[in-house]
Amino acid sequence: MSPSTIENALQDLHSIDDLLRWSVSQMLSQQLFFGHGNANAVEEARALLGHVTQLTPDELLDARHCRLTRDEKAAYLALLKQRIEQRKPAAYLTHQAWFAGLPFYVDERVLVPRSPIAELIETGFQPWLQHQPQRILDLCTGSGCIAIACAYAFPEAQIDAADLSADALAVAEQNIEQHGLQQQVVPLQSDLFNNLTGERYDLIVTNPPYVDADDMADLPDEYRHEPELGLAAGNDGLELVDKMLLQAADYLTDNGLLICEVGNSMPALNDKYPDTGFVWVEFERGGDGVFVLSRQQLVEHRSRYGR
Repeated sequence: MSPSTIENALQDLHSIDDLLRWSVSQMLSQQLFFGHGNANAVEEARALLGHVTQLTPDELLDARHCRLTRDEKAAYLALLKQRIEQRKPAAYLTHQAWFAGLPFYVDERVLVPRSPIAELIETGFQPWLQHQPQRILDLCTGSGCIAIACAYAFPEAQIDAADLSADALAVAEQNIEQHGLQQQVVPLQSDLFNNLTGERYDLIVTNPPYVDADDMADLPDEYRHEPELGLAAGNDGLELVDKMLLQAADYLTDNGLLICEVGNSMPALNDKYPDTGFVWVEFERGGDGVFVLSRQQLVEHRSRYGR
Protein backbone atom coordinates (compact mmCIF):
# COMPACT_ATOMS: atom_id res chain seq x y z
CA MET A 1 0.00 0.00 0.00
CA SER A 2 1.59 3.24 -1.14
CA PRO A 3 1.60 6.45 0.92
CA SER A 4 -0.77 8.00 -1.61
CA THR A 5 -3.21 5.09 -1.28
CA ILE A 6 -3.25 5.49 2.48
CA GLU A 7 -3.63 9.27 2.29
CA ASN A 8 -6.52 8.95 -0.14
CA ALA A 9 -8.20 6.47 2.20
CA LEU A 10 -7.77 8.83 5.13
CA GLN A 11 -9.43 11.62 3.18
CA ASP A 12 -12.16 9.73 1.33
CA LEU A 13 -13.29 7.03 3.76
CA HIS A 14 -15.27 8.02 6.81
CA SER A 15 -17.59 5.36 8.22
CA ILE A 16 -16.96 1.83 9.46
CA ASP A 17 -18.79 0.53 6.39
CA ASP A 18 -16.57 2.66 4.13
CA LEU A 19 -13.40 1.19 5.60
CA LEU A 20 -14.68 -2.37 5.62
CA ARG A 21 -15.80 -2.30 1.99
CA TRP A 22 -12.60 -0.67 0.77
CA SER A 23 -10.24 -2.86 2.79
CA VAL A 24 -11.95 -6.06 1.69
CA SER A 25 -11.34 -4.99 -1.91
CA GLN A 26 -7.71 -4.23 -1.09
CA MET A 27 -7.14 -7.64 0.51
CA LEU A 28 -8.84 -9.57 -2.25
CA SER A 29 -6.87 -7.74 -4.93
CA GLN A 30 -3.67 -8.88 -3.21
CA GLN A 31 -4.83 -12.50 -3.01
CA LEU A 32 -4.33 -12.88 0.72
CA PHE A 33 -4.99 -16.23 2.38
CA PHE A 34 -7.56 -16.50 5.18
CA GLY A 35 -7.68 -19.41 7.57
CA HIS A 36 -6.30 -18.29 10.93
CA GLY A 37 -9.57 -17.96 12.80
CA ASN A 38 -11.19 -15.77 10.14
CA ALA A 39 -12.69 -17.43 7.09
CA ASN A 40 -12.64 -14.50 4.67
CA ALA A 41 -11.60 -10.90 4.06
CA VAL A 42 -14.70 -9.49 5.73
CA GLU A 43 -14.01 -11.31 9.00
CA GLU A 44 -10.33 -10.37 8.83
CA ALA A 45 -11.14 -6.69 8.32
CA ARG A 46 -13.63 -6.76 11.18
CA ALA A 47 -11.01 -8.28 13.48
CA LEU A 48 -8.55 -5.48 12.70
CA LEU A 49 -11.15 -2.74 12.94
CA GLY A 50 -12.60 -4.17 16.14
CA HIS A 51 -9.15 -4.09 17.68
CA VAL A 52 -8.72 -0.40 16.84
CA THR A 53 -12.21 0.67 17.94
CA GLN A 54 -12.53 -1.78 20.86
CA LEU A 55 -15.89 -2.90 19.44
CA THR A 56 -17.17 -6.47 19.14
CA PRO A 57 -18.37 -7.74 15.73
CA ASP A 58 -21.99 -7.13 16.78
CA GLU A 59 -21.13 -3.63 17.97
CA LEU A 60 -19.33 -2.91 14.70
CA LEU A 61 -22.46 -3.92 12.84
CA ASP A 62 -24.62 -1.64 14.99
CA ALA A 63 -22.19 1.25 14.45
CA ARG A 64 -21.48 0.58 10.78
CA HIS A 65 -22.64 4.06 9.69
CA CYS A 66 -20.60 5.87 12.36
CA ARG A 67 -17.59 7.94 11.36
CA LEU A 68 -14.11 7.27 12.67
CA THR A 69 -11.57 9.84 13.76
CA ARG A 70 -8.51 10.41 11.60
CA ASP A 71 -6.34 8.80 14.30
CA GLU A 72 -8.56 5.69 14.34
CA LYS A 73 -8.42 5.45 10.56
CA ALA A 74 -4.65 5.86 10.58
CA ALA A 75 -4.23 3.12 13.19
CA TYR A 76 -6.46 0.78 11.22
CA LEU A 77 -4.73 1.46 7.91
CA ALA A 78 -1.35 0.81 9.52
CA LEU A 79 -2.55 -2.66 10.58
CA LEU A 80 -4.07 -3.31 7.17
CA LYS A 81 -0.79 -2.32 5.50
CA GLN A 82 1.06 -4.91 7.61
CA ARG A 83 -1.58 -7.53 6.88
CA ILE A 84 -1.18 -7.03 3.14
CA GLU A 85 2.55 -6.43 2.82
CA GLN A 86 3.80 -8.88 5.44
CA ARG A 87 1.06 -11.49 4.92
CA LYS A 88 0.77 -11.62 8.71
CA PRO A 89 -2.54 -13.05 10.06
CA ALA A 90 -4.75 -10.56 11.90
CA ALA A 91 -4.42 -12.47 15.17
CA TYR A 92 -0.68 -11.77 15.25
CA LEU A 93 -1.28 -8.08 14.55
CA THR A 94 -3.88 -7.69 17.29
CA HIS A 95 -2.40 -10.34 19.62
CA GLN A 96 -5.85 -11.77 20.16
CA ALA A 97 -7.65 -14.88 18.95
CA TRP A 98 -10.93 -16.46 19.94
CA PHE A 99 -11.46 -20.14 20.70
CA ALA A 100 -14.62 -21.75 22.09
CA GLY A 101 -15.98 -18.26 22.67
CA LEU A 102 -12.99 -17.25 24.81
CA PRO A 103 -10.26 -14.66 24.11
CA PHE A 104 -6.59 -15.66 24.04
CA TYR A 105 -3.33 -13.78 23.73
CA VAL A 106 -1.27 -15.02 20.77
CA ASP A 107 1.99 -14.11 19.10
CA GLU A 108 4.36 -15.84 16.72
CA ARG A 109 5.57 -18.25 19.41
CA VAL A 110 2.33 -20.25 19.01
CA LEU A 111 -0.12 -21.26 16.31
CA VAL A 112 -3.27 -19.19 15.95
CA PRO A 113 -6.11 -21.20 17.60
CA ARG A 114 -8.55 -22.56 15.02
CA SER A 115 -9.24 -26.20 15.83
CA PRO A 116 -12.75 -27.67 15.39
CA ILE A 117 -12.11 -29.34 18.75
CA ALA A 118 -13.65 -26.14 20.18
CA GLU A 119 -17.07 -27.46 19.16
CA LEU A 120 -16.40 -30.75 20.95
CA ILE A 121 -15.43 -28.93 24.14
CA GLU A 122 -18.58 -26.82 24.02
CA THR A 123 -20.70 -29.99 23.81
CA GLY A 124 -18.81 -31.72 26.63
CA PHE A 125 -17.28 -34.28 24.22
CA GLN A 126 -20.66 -35.94 23.86
CA PRO A 127 -21.68 -38.62 23.08
CA TRP A 128 -18.28 -40.23 23.66
CA LEU A 129 -17.47 -39.01 27.17
CA GLN A 130 -19.63 -41.00 29.57
CA HIS A 131 -18.49 -39.49 32.87
CA GLN A 132 -17.17 -36.21 34.24
CA PRO A 133 -13.38 -36.27 33.81
CA GLN A 134 -11.28 -35.71 36.89
CA ARG A 135 -8.01 -35.27 35.02
CA ILE A 136 -7.45 -33.96 31.48
CA LEU A 137 -4.27 -33.65 29.43
CA ASP A 138 -3.94 -31.12 26.62
CA LEU A 139 -0.93 -32.49 24.75
CA CYS A 140 0.90 -30.06 22.44
CA THR A 141 -0.99 -27.24 24.14
CA GLY A 142 0.54 -24.26 22.27
CA SER A 143 -1.35 -21.18 23.48
CA GLY A 144 -3.18 -23.26 26.07
CA CYS A 145 -6.55 -22.66 24.42
CA ILE A 146 -7.77 -26.28 24.57
CA ALA A 147 -6.71 -26.71 28.19
CA ILE A 148 -8.33 -23.43 29.24
CA ALA A 149 -11.55 -24.10 27.33
CA CYS A 150 -11.70 -27.53 28.99
CA ALA A 151 -11.30 -25.86 32.38
CA TYR A 152 -14.42 -23.79 31.72
CA ALA A 153 -16.32 -26.85 30.48
CA PHE A 154 -15.23 -29.06 33.40
CA PRO A 155 -14.63 -26.78 36.41
CA GLU A 156 -13.96 -29.70 38.76
CA ALA A 157 -11.25 -31.25 36.58
CA GLN A 158 -7.52 -30.81 37.00
CA ILE A 159 -5.84 -30.11 33.67
CA ASP A 160 -2.24 -30.46 32.52
CA ALA A 161 -1.15 -28.39 29.52
CA ALA A 162 1.99 -29.97 28.03
CA ASP A 163 4.25 -28.79 25.23
CA LEU A 164 7.84 -29.30 24.10
CA SER A 165 8.32 -25.59 23.37
CA ALA A 166 9.29 -23.34 26.28
CA ASP A 167 8.23 -20.35 24.18
CA ALA A 168 4.76 -21.79 23.67
CA LEU A 169 4.44 -22.58 27.37
CA ALA A 170 5.25 -18.96 28.22
CA VAL A 171 2.25 -17.90 26.12
CA ALA A 172 0.09 -20.64 27.64
CA GLU A 173 1.03 -19.49 31.13
CA GLN A 174 0.09 -15.92 30.24
CA ASN A 175 -3.32 -17.11 29.06
CA ILE A 176 -3.82 -19.27 32.15
CA GLU A 177 -3.17 -16.22 34.32
CA GLN A 178 -5.39 -14.04 32.14
CA HIS A 179 -8.29 -16.43 32.76
CA GLY A 180 -7.48 -16.84 36.47
CA LEU A 181 -7.03 -20.60 36.21
CA GLN A 182 -3.62 -21.06 37.86
CA GLN A 183 -5.10 -23.49 40.44
CA GLN A 184 -6.74 -25.67 37.77
CA VAL A 185 -4.49 -25.64 34.69
CA VAL A 186 -0.80 -26.54 35.01
CA PRO A 187 1.67 -25.87 32.16
CA LEU A 188 4.28 -28.61 31.79
CA GLN A 189 7.26 -28.93 29.46
CA SER A 190 7.31 -32.39 27.93
CA ASP A 191 8.30 -34.03 24.66
CA LEU A 192 4.97 -35.80 24.20
CA PHE A 193 4.64 -38.12 27.24
CA ASN A 194 8.32 -38.14 28.24
CA ASN A 195 7.91 -36.01 31.40
CA LEU A 196 4.52 -37.44 32.36
CA THR A 197 5.60 -40.81 33.72
CA GLY A 198 3.05 -42.31 36.10
CA GLU A 199 0.26 -39.87 35.22
CA ARG A 200 -3.21 -41.11 34.27
CA TYR A 201 -5.90 -39.07 32.56
CA ASP A 202 -9.59 -39.61 31.88
CA LEU A 203 -9.25 -37.57 28.70
CA ILE A 204 -6.29 -36.74 26.48
CA VAL A 205 -7.03 -34.01 23.93
CA THR A 206 -4.41 -33.09 21.38
CA ASN A 207 -3.97 -30.94 18.30
CA PRO A 208 -0.40 -31.93 17.41
CA PRO A 209 1.70 -30.97 14.40
CA TYR A 210 0.32 -32.93 11.43
CA VAL A 211 1.36 -31.15 8.21
CA ASP A 212 3.16 -33.47 5.81
CA ALA A 213 6.26 -32.52 3.82
CA ASP A 214 4.41 -31.79 0.58
CA ASP A 215 1.90 -29.48 2.28
CA MET A 216 4.68 -27.74 4.22
CA ALA A 217 6.37 -26.88 0.93
CA ASP A 218 3.15 -25.39 -0.44
CA LEU A 219 1.90 -23.44 2.57
CA PRO A 220 0.63 -19.89 1.91
CA ASP A 221 2.86 -17.10 3.19
CA GLU A 222 0.55 -16.48 6.15
CA TYR A 223 1.62 -19.80 7.68
CA ARG A 224 5.29 -18.82 7.53
CA HIS A 225 4.66 -16.58 10.54
CA GLU A 226 3.70 -19.60 12.64
CA PRO A 227 6.34 -21.75 14.38
CA GLU A 228 7.35 -24.66 12.15
CA LEU A 229 7.59 -26.82 15.28
CA GLY A 230 3.82 -26.54 15.62
CA LEU A 231 3.10 -27.56 12.02
CA ALA A 232 5.61 -29.97 10.47
CA ALA A 233 5.28 -33.70 11.17
CA GLY A 234 7.46 -35.58 8.71
CA ASN A 235 6.81 -36.96 5.26
CA ASP A 236 3.32 -38.29 5.97
CA GLY A 237 2.27 -35.84 8.69
CA LEU A 238 2.02 -38.64 11.26
CA GLU A 239 5.40 -38.49 12.97
CA LEU A 240 3.96 -37.45 16.33
CA VAL A 241 0.59 -39.17 15.98
CA ASP A 242 2.34 -42.54 15.49
CA LYS A 243 4.08 -42.07 18.84
CA MET A 244 0.87 -40.96 20.56
CA LEU A 245 -1.03 -44.02 19.35
CA LEU A 246 1.75 -46.25 20.64
CA GLN A 247 2.02 -44.61 24.06
CA ALA A 248 -1.32 -43.00 24.96
CA ALA A 249 -2.91 -46.10 26.54
CA ASP A 250 -0.29 -46.01 29.28
CA TYR A 251 -1.48 -42.54 30.30
CA LEU A 252 -5.23 -43.14 30.22
CA THR A 253 -7.53 -44.48 32.91
CA ASP A 254 -9.46 -47.67 32.12
CA ASN A 255 -12.35 -45.79 30.52
CA GLY A 256 -10.19 -42.98 29.17
CA LEU A 257 -10.40 -41.43 25.71
CA LEU A 258 -7.88 -40.04 23.24
CA ILE A 259 -9.22 -37.22 21.04
CA CYS A 260 -6.76 -36.13 18.37
CA GLU A 261 -6.79 -33.81 15.37
CA VAL A 262 -4.84 -34.85 12.28
CA GLY A 263 -6.41 -32.51 9.71
CA ASN A 264 -5.40 -33.21 6.12
CA SER A 265 -3.42 -36.26 7.25
CA MET A 266 -6.68 -38.14 7.92
CA PRO A 267 -6.48 -40.22 4.69
CA ALA A 268 -2.86 -41.16 5.43
CA LEU A 269 -3.81 -42.29 8.95
CA ASN A 270 -6.74 -44.37 7.71
CA ASP A 271 -4.51 -45.99 5.08
CA LYS A 272 -1.74 -46.69 7.56
CA TYR A 273 -3.96 -48.29 10.21
CA PRO A 274 -7.06 -49.53 8.36
CA ASP A 275 -8.22 -51.90 11.11
CA THR A 276 -8.10 -49.49 14.05
CA GLY A 277 -11.70 -48.29 13.73
CA PHE A 278 -11.11 -44.57 14.14
CA VAL A 279 -14.30 -42.68 14.94
CA TRP A 280 -14.17 -39.48 12.91
CA VAL A 281 -16.11 -36.59 14.41
CA GLU A 282 -18.65 -34.76 12.26
CA PHE A 283 -18.86 -31.05 13.09
CA GLU A 284 -21.87 -28.80 12.64
CA ARG A 285 -19.69 -25.71 12.17
CA GLY A 286 -17.27 -27.27 9.70
CA GLY A 287 -13.89 -28.92 10.00
CA ASP A 288 -12.78 -32.52 10.01
CA GLY A 289 -9.81 -34.75 10.74
CA VAL A 290 -10.54 -35.31 14.45
CA PHE A 291 -10.75 -38.88 15.73
CA VAL A 292 -11.84 -40.52 18.97
CA LEU A 293 -10.27 -43.73 20.34
CA SER A 294 -10.85 -45.48 23.65
CA ARG A 295 -8.05 -46.88 25.77
CA GLN A 296 -9.32 -50.37 24.95
CA GLN A 297 -8.90 -49.70 21.22
CA LEU A 298 -5.42 -48.30 21.73
CA VAL A 299 -4.38 -51.40 23.68
CA GLU A 300 -5.97 -53.77 21.16
CA HIS A 301 -4.13 -52.29 18.19
CA ARG A 302 -0.90 -51.22 19.90
CA SER A 303 1.23 -53.81 18.07
CA ARG A 304 0.40 -52.14 14.73
CA TYR A 305 1.34 -48.57 15.69
CA GLY A 306 4.60 -46.84 14.95
CA ARG A 307 5.66 -49.21 12.17
